[in-house]
Amino acid sequence: MSDTIGPFDSFQGSDPNEEGAQDPGTTSEQVKLRNVGARVPQDVGKGVFATGAIVMTGQTEFVIDFVQRMQRPHHIIARVVVPHAVMGRTIQALEQNIDKYKGNFGEPKELPKPPKDAPRQSIKDVYDDMKLPDEMLSGTYANGVLIGHSAAEFSFDFITNFFPHSAVSCRVYMSASHVPQMLDSLKNSFGQLQQRVAQAQAQAQAQANALNQQRQQLEGDAGNDSTPPADDPHQPDESDPDAQSN
Repeated sequence: MSDTIGPFDSFQGSDPNEEGAQDPGTTSEQVKLRNVGARVPQDVGKGVFATGAIVMTGQTEFVIDFVQRMQRPHHIIARVVVPHAVMGRTIQALEQNIDKYKGNFGEPKELPKPPKDAPRQSIKDVYDDMKLPDEMLSGTYANGVLIGHSAAEFSFDFITNFFPHSAVSCRVYMSASHVPQMLDSLKNSFGQLQQRVAQAQAQAQAQANALNQQRQQLEGDAGNDSTPPADDPHQPDESDPDAQSN
């Protein structure tokens, strides 16, 4: 079984008012975008259902842990590893898809917000309260994503675009109500990365400026320390009465 999909694309379910459209609660498995084919392995095609996501920033990638919080202990049901370069386009595709959802179905139902005085857990405390299977520790790599939605949920097909065939490496479903929170988490993590990169660039520029100033100062000091050549001791002194000229 294969879908025809492209990296960073988004799609939506059939328009319920369109002639010959499918049930508005479903989306077609065959999606035609950019004429790029991606295979869907059988064990991936059924997907997993998540009620939330945790986004972490690494040195070269983002780690997205999809969580199922319907009972305790909470479970991490999918871990997706996405390169830094991919995240900006992923956010853009998700924003566009949410806008299309709002145009078709209205605002997603807002979830209850935690109390303002609720204690903030550390990342260690969060993961101590979850089950993360050993086989999921390394996660699943993806360098593209296809985002779709129906009236009730969003789907995320994370894709590896490698020769000779692109493939869906992970498929996640999430209720529409949870997707805005996921978008906020992605944007916050991406914003932190951009700040970190900007700070590193500013520090590198400051160091380069300091080295340049030191070099210019050393060159200036070397010029100031130069002295005129000494008189030749073998040259006769014209003031000496005993000196003879040729």
